[in-house]
Amino acid sequence: MTSLPDPDYQAEFYAFTAPKRLVAWFIDSLLIVILCLITVVLTAFVGLIIWPLLYLVIGFVYRAATLTSSSATLGMRFAGIELRDLSGRRLDSQKAIMHSAGFTFSMAIPVLQVISIIMMLTNPKGQGLSDALLGTVMLNRRA
Repeated sequence: MTSLPDPDYQAEFYAFTAPKRLVAWFIDSLLIVILCLITVVLTAFVGLIIWPLLYLVIGFVYRAATLTSSSATLGMRFAGIELRDLSGRRLDSQKAIMHSAGFTFSMAIPVLQVISIIMMLTNPKGQGLSDALLGTVMLNRRA
């Protein structure tokens, strides 16, 4: 039993969350690339050698920090969505770190990311792979 809105009776909480996640992903990716470029300059361009690792690490820290503070990354805030746990509460730091780790892991292994996208498009609550494993869900931000 959860305290989350029922997707059959309160569909407005889940409406268009998959496309909004895509918008949020683009915005967050752009912000992470900017942070990586700043890091590359600050490391006298040594960071270019480990660019993929740098991107994953900075992306993980960015996601974990923003999800811990407000249960949404800056891209998610722009898109008007946020992550909630099964009881409908915002993510605590442990869940935010676990969700960020799952997302980072699925980004590192493209097959998992494709599975996650398919799950988001076919699940009534729009849950991706990390969401399903952790019991989180993306909702439209409450007004």
